[in-house]
Amino acid sequence: MNLAIISERTFERARSEIRKAAGLGKKVIFTSGDDELNRKILEKEKVEILMPLLKGRRDFQKQRNSGFNHVLAKLAEKSNVVIGVNLNEIIDSKGKEMASVLSRVSQNIRLCAKNRLKMKFLASNRENARDIYDLKALGSVLGMPTWMTKSLSDD
Repeated sequence: MNLAIISERTFERARSEIRKAAGLGKKVIFTSGDDELNRKILEKEKVEILMPLLKGRRDFQKQRNSGFNHVLAKLAEKSNVVIGVNLNEIIDSKGKEMASVLSRVSQNIRLCAKNRLKMKFLASNRENARDIYDLKALGSVLGMPTWMTKSLSDD
């Protein structure tokens, strides 16, 4: 199945791109760093995977700013959306930035486990792609429960 990765800054352009890709029978992956846009897309459009951007965010005082919260988790649960993790952000970051990205992924895993949401690791370029055993190991190290690591291999 073909994938359509859509990353837009405005809702109107994102909506038109999503509908165009869905009309062609593609699986729609929406990615954005704007939390309000992610919420609007989850509320009003049909996407298969939501992939919030984790790099370049400023954390809150008491928790990480991972771009995913309990409100988005409830919306994703209602519309049966899978939460995606961009492997390129993890692999391409170094040092302190990598630690921040991994802790944000771990926070998203806890939220998804609480709401029984599926997660998926995605890589847009071939050199960052990993096999299923590496992804399951990464998931279990970051705190994925067993049922979630088993669902990583499902397509």
